[in-house]
Amino acid sequence: MVASTQITPPWTDVWQPLQWLGLASRAHVEGGLDVVHLHVSFWLMLPGAALVAALCGILFGAPTLRLRGDYLAIVTLGFGEIVPIVVRNTPDWTNGPMGLNGVISPQVFGFRFGVTSTPYYYLAAFLVALLVFVSYRLKDSRIGRAWMAIREDEIAAGAMGVNRTRLKLMAFSTPDMFQFPVSVMVLVMIVLGGMGSVPGVVLGALILQLLQSWFLQDLTQWVHALGRLVGSEGLQQVELVQTIELIFGIILVLMMLYRREGLIPASRTTASLSLTEQAAMPSRGGIGVSLSGIRAVQLPAGTPMLEVLGLTKRFGGITAVKDLGFTIDPRTVVGLIGPNGSGKTTFFNLVTGLDTPDSGRVFFMGEDITGLPSHTIVERGIARTFQTLRLFANMTVLENVLVGMHARTRANAVGAVLLPPSVRAEEHGARAWAMEVLAIFGNRLLPRVNHLAGSLSYANRRRLEIARAVAARPRLLLLDEPTAGMNPAETMELAEQIRSLNKMGLTVLLIEHKLNVVNTISDKVAVLDYGEKIAEGRVEEVHRNEDVIRAYLGRTAAAGI
Repeated sequence: MVASTQITPPWTDVWQPLQWLGLASRAHVEGGLDVVHLHVSFWLMLPGAALVAALCGILFGAPTLRLRGDYLAIVTLGFGEIVPIVVRNTPDWTNGPMGLNGVISPQVFGFRFGVTSTPYYYLAAFLVALLVFVSYRLKDSRIGRAWMAIREDEIAAGAMGVNRTRLKLMAFSTPDMFQFPVSVMVLVMIVLGGMGSVPGVVLGALILQLLQSWFLQDLTQWVHALGRLVGSEGLQQVELVQTIELIFGIILVLMMLYRREGLIPASRTTASLSLTEQAAMPSRGGIGVSLSGIRAVQLPAGTPMLEVLGLTKRFGGITAVKDLGFTIDPRTVVGLIGPNGSGKTTFFNLVTGLDTPDSGRVFFMGEDITGLPSHTIVERGIARTFQTLRLFANMTVLENVLVGMHARTRANAVGAVLLPPSVRAEEHGARAWAMEVLAIFGNRLLPRVNHLAGSLSYANRRRLEIARAVAARPRLLLLDEPTAGMNPAETMELAEQIRSLNKMGLTVLLIEHKLNVVNTISDKVAVLDYGEKIAEGRVEEVHRNEDVIRAYLGRTAAAGI
């Protein structure tokens, strides 16, 4: 059960055990009620109880989808406390604090599970092995990567084609625990073993169970024996098992201070790079490879790739984008420039579904996409990067690119576990395409495919974000300051690579403050100032525009003084 938290947490790892409180309790109560009051067979009750718990997870999970982190933990923790209160105060159905009686023990092939613990031990061992197997299968699957991406950065996950609402409801409908102390114990198991590490949390669970069920009990008996030997009444009354919560707290503090990664870290060991791989030098001439997944789109004559009409977005009293309208033709590179705060990134957010416009329409390849969710827009063919890097830092370079392909693959959770030939073929094809995309940047990224994204240099993280967007096989690529943080040689190298992508068939909309990049690769330039378009046209025309000069350099420069 603890292992499942390493791949299905849509929110922060630390709070996730608190977010399933009460759901398993609801399943247990429902199952007991069916058996006692309705005289339903245990085996018929079992799937019914699981279904009820899943429905409760969806029912109570849906209203909390907009909450994250501490706020989500507080709301779901409240639900976890409400369920036991309801159970204790409905004695006619649940027998109150005394619990349900008359639940007949189940039988398997004529063998009855009685009061002895041995059969339950073997059943639990089988379930643990099954869960570890499922956890490993899911962790390396399309669904597992999507869950981990949501955990890392929910906004970026949505912009890569992950249906956040659906994936979060799936996680909410798989309850595993009840009672607050149990949830705290699970939290300690995760921190002790290592967040994100399946073998780590299994080891953490084993250590804490041995500590609670064996070591403290035996130690208590030894203390009692010592008390009898020395005639100390206080030692004879010591109950060390009751200090388990204190011990949990001490373990948490020590692990967070001295070994935050846990006993078995989730991070992967990677081979050291050779001197040649480390000494990648900027190269000119664009991309030296072709991409099989990039094709020029054929649109009816006169149909723009992107058309924006009267787009407006307000945040309180501030108008970030005002009555904006322009078009982008297929297979062109359009530069979008303007002073800081002019509304460029907000415009990107409106096009890609991260924000909803107050008025105006957005058309992509002739279809209205205004207000569609971000994952649907990725499916339609628009991918983007971000002004502030939004990589999945605790996932590898390869996993980041594979998340970018989420909208182009179809494997579900069942397929990820069973791995039929169709899912194997899809995964193989996805990995081959990911390596093809990474080859765009040569030995910048290829030698680092198994390195965590957070360990890359800033320039390589920029390249990885572009590769992740290209992996989505977009028709329109939106790049938000892609050369930020790069030196002049790296800047021109990337500029030529962007132009190469355009020659392969991609339409590119580029936000960039480095005007030499805009001048080099743009077919057309649009200029924003205070959310309004003040100029649009070829590079030379825009440079001579007085409104543009005024926006960048002030009125004196525009007047030629």
